[in-house]
Amino acid sequence: MKLIKLTLPNGDIKEVTYGTTIGEAAVSIGSRLAKEAVCGRFNGELKDLSWQLIHAGDLEIVTTDSPDGVEVMRHTAAHIMAQAVLRLWPEAKLAIGPTIQDGFYYDFDMDHSLSSDDLEKIEAEMAKIIAEDYQVTREELDPGEARRLFESHEDIYKLELIEGLDEQDKTISIYRQGEFFDLCRGPHLPSTGKVNAYKLLSVAGAYWRGDSRNKMLQRVYGTAFFKKSQLEQYLHRLEEAAKRDHRKIGRELDLFSISEEGPGFPFFHPKGMVLRNLLEDFWREEHTRRGYSEVKTPIMLREELWHRSGHRDHYHDNMYFSEIDNQRYAIKPMNCPGGILMYQRKIHSYRDLPIRMGELGLVHRHELSGTLHGLMRVRSFTQDDAHIFMRPDQIEAEIIGVIDLIDYVYKIFGFPYHVELSTKPENAMGDDAIWEAATDALRKALENKGLDYKVNEGDGAFYGPKIDFHLQDCVGRTWQCGTIQLDFMLPERFDLSYVGEDGQKHRPVMLHRVVFGALERFIAILTEHFAGAFPTWMAPVQVMLIPVAEDHVAYAHKIAARLDELRIRYEIDDRNEKIGRKIREAQLQQVPYMLVLGNNEVNEGNISVRHRRQGDLGKFEPDQFIQQINAEIKEKQLD
Repeated sequence: MKLIKLTLPNGDIKEVTYGTTIGEAAVSIGSRLAKEAVCGRFNGELKDLSWQLIHAGDLEIVTTDSPDGVEVMRHTAAHIMAQAVLRLWPEAKLAIGPTIQDGFYYDFDMDHSLSSDDLEKIEAEMAKIIAEDYQVTREELDPGEARRLFESHEDIYKLELIEGLDEQDKTISIYRQGEFFDLCRGPHLPSTGKVNAYKLLSVAGAYWRGDSRNKMLQRVYGTAFFKKSQLEQYLHRLEEAAKRDHRKIGRELDLFSISEEGPGFPFFHPKGMVLRNLLEDFWREEHTRRGYSEVKTPIMLREELWHRSGHRDHYHDNMYFSEIDNQRYAIKPMNCPGGILMYQRKIHSYRDLPIRMGELGLVHRHELSGTLHGLMRVRSFTQDDAHIFMRPDQIEAEIIGVIDLIDYVYKIFGFPYHVELSTKPENAMGDDAIWEAATDALRKALENKGLDYKVNEGDGAFYGPKIDFHLQDCVGRTWQCGTIQLDFMLPERFDLSYVGEDGQKHRPVMLHRVVFGALERFIAILTEHFAGAFPTWMAPVQVMLIPVAEDHVAYAHKIAARLDELRIRYEIDDRNEKIGRKIREAQLQQVPYMLVLGNNEVNEGNISVRHRRQGDLGKFEPDQFIQQINAEIKEKQLD
């Protein structure tokens, strides 16, 4: 009897017989572990519990409480959903059905137009499939067998996927459950009955392979969890997120709008401009304090520049072009080439470096109409860019400086965050040695700062690896905003140089970075995070003066003059309305403070103060309140 040695995550060696499945190995390790087992990771690759062990290696049992375990379960739920759809509409054609953050989707080509009522029907059919507890099995076919199988069912989308597989793929895997089968790499749960808590969420249109030249399919989104309590918590989170939708709040607070005449091109209203200008002023103040110089580069430059930078080749479909004086120009999708031209305007000495140039640069990108979403996804937006040109010996210090800046800014808004390091992508420029040096520099800076980070293999920019900062809002959602990209490529392509201590030319290193990301998107995130109740220092209107009657309006203007002196933003609601209605409307407008002014206040020379959340705060001397709110604003306090 042949024995195989397995190395477990804790370093223990476990011996099993040749051909033992991962599920059987889990049982031999421990009954509790086997009960929670979803699949296994053998030598770094996820495998089904039914996968047989035929040689030694590292084995980890993936359980229900791990992210990988949840993803495998959701992948199985996507197959169950597809099986249910085919039972209800047998003429439907299957496209793809991957897992995504917090859930899964599947794309269908079918004549019937799916509605929210249909989602309930699909869920009911899924319940039957789960109750039938079909075994989920993997089969491996050669490409010819796979083609014949899907040709027999006229699965045109699966056939296209098979044709696109790497020629080195000698086998193609499919998964079966009952009468259903699907092209899939896996792994999956051992049976359909292991899916416990699921919910279908919405239907949307989606082009096949994301290409608008292809057919529009119907995409059904869903989610699934191992426990019903987890599903309930997630659905509650979705309800809370819907209440905080920045598009709804933007209308209610009169912050911004998007017109039919310009899809994806936002209009900022006066109150929205207050918010935007506050963020820009804060940005300028912090960057000046940290040694940045602000610049402004043109919005349109000759197309040849974008060829030289690589953006034209890697970003063509997202760019806008024009012709001027018989020459082709491109509207900038990024600010980097303009920053490089700024650097090239004169000769630099090693003493000049680092040069930190910040820019609130307006960029344009051609996003598909179906992807546009309020301020979250637009075609025109402002990046809070900076480009740092430095000597190689300055790399670590500059990266740490940017990390410190991003950390400071996110803490001001009360955002926790996590960090991810993204490495060389397939479409990268430059050789492996340069990429390895750049990636090591980013990794070293993160480790010296003591930051935990996740590695995203192959997810870097085409010109360099990057550190991404994912902030978390109060609903628990994460948003990728800040980024640091280390670039050895563009200095080479543009032949950038500085005069070193030895009098010779040397190549600088370039650092690209943003803190907010896109200003418009950051405003949307803030709006949803605070549900429109911005901290007092950010609120478009900080104080609402509410005279009880006409006789009290003059006193309101007297108080307003005091607020004016310290540039505290206010409005006076002198309408002939009941006081309760005025207070209620100020609260709906999320004004932090309301000053109610009646006979007693006028006669006593004081003010009655209400807070939008805390209610009546009592009476204050005007100077006492003004000093208090001014301190709150200056210190950028959170409520």
